[in-house]
Amino acid sequence: MKKDNFIVILGAAESGVGAAILAKEKGFEVFVSDNGTIKEQYKTMLVENGIDYEEGHHTEEKILQASEIIKSPGIRSDAPLIVKLMNQGTPVISDLEFAARYTKAKLICITGSNGKTTTTLLTYHILKQAGLNVGLAGNVGKSFALQVAHNNFDYYVLEISNFQLDHMYDFKADIAILLNITPDHLDRYEYKFQNYINSKFRILQNMQAEDTFIYCSDDQVLIDEIGKRIISADMKAFTVTDDESKQAYLKDDTIYVNLTEKDGFSISVGELQLQGKHNYGNSMAAILAAKAVDIKNDKIRESLKSFENVEHRLEKVPFQVNGVTFINDSKATNVNSVWYALDSMKSKNVIWIAGGTDKGNDYSELFDLVNAKVKALVCLGVDNEKLKKSFGDKLDTIKETRSMKDAVETSFKLASPGDVVLLSPACASFDLFKSYVDRGLQFKEEVRKL
Repeated sequence: MKKDNFIVILGAAESGVGAAILAKEKGFEVFVSDNGTIKEQYKTMLVENGIDYEEGHHTEEKILQASEIIKSPGIRSDAPLIVKLMNQGTPVISDLEFAARYTKAKLICITGSNGKTTTTLLTYHILKQAGLNVGLAGNVGKSFALQVAHNNFDYYVLEISNFQLDHMYDFKADIAILLNITPDHLDRYEYKFQNYINSKFRILQNMQAEDTFIYCSDDQVLIDEIGKRIISADMKAFTVTDDESKQAYLKDDTIYVNLTEKDGFSISVGELQLQGKHNYGNSMAAILAAKAVDIKNDKIRESLKSFENVEHRLEKVPFQVNGVTFINDSKATNVNSVWYALDSMKSKNVIWIAGGTDKGNDYSELFDLVNAKVKALVCLGVDNEKLKKSFGDKLDTIKETRSMKDAVETSFKLASPGDVVLLSPACASFDLFKSYVDRGLQFKEEVRKL
């Protein structure tokens, strides 16, 4: 039997614990349940706030009494407990949905298959440098709910995953950025690409004419889907082509942003910290968001020049070994991210480290780039058969490894001075590593040991 005013949080990491603290502050009876082990820092936070919790199991009888469930994005929507809760009519929401109820701040929300972390951090950097009272949350930064509980920001820049969007209903973005949609996480969407597309487009729900929707007009999936939908928000398009009909475009190695006759902006790509065509698009999205909150051109320009890229995303190890460059792109967990990585490589002798937990990948879109730029493939995973089958007739050299130490040492032996060793896995990390962060840190550490 359900209890009124009783919230259960499933998952006790950053987002879950933050939601628990906010719920307690708002007068709810709160219970936190984690099927795994809760980190000590989060246990301490729960104890200090007088919040009841359990770890290592879920007490189903107690959880089923909840009036509302706040679910970690890491828990599958088709998990038996979640299905049972939804079947009995218990609302299951994300931490972002819950936290948004208790803030009047403007919400700048960013999603896409690739580039969302970089774009989120860049947008936050621009707003912060311009002196706005702004928080960073979602998939990056501190818990959104915890910041709503303890801070009073005027703006939030939120990186939002499709798993969070799946359980957001009344949430509304003031500015929504949708960068691109390519097949990813299909194992969570019945291997149906349209289901994944629908999830991403939930970022537009509840938006009105006074809100702003920023999108990439180069992405055919976005264009096709936009054509099927009625979108109320004010639409702003960007392109990395020289199409001057768009609000932001690239021409003669210069980014132009033209919103009105009086409100223009331009910057040479040589002045940007972020390089590569995909990052020029990310920069345009951030510029359009900044313009939507009336940030001055000089502040935008200064921020674009001073921004430092996110760790584990095309991160160059700050030294060479015998003339070999090492690049950590561990955050590239899908095929399209790898496409951007290989496309940005100036070297035509790349030793590519790839592999991990496959998410329904189709590697065919990489074939031309691999033929043009990849010298050897070093597979790093428990099961490398799909990679080997996909590239077996395209590369003379394919090696299998089962540890980062072996992968780095094997790659180094295959490399000559002037070559690039690129860790860009195209897969999730969970077969051999705790996370993409763990994978990237191990890569850098093994390079240091060479």
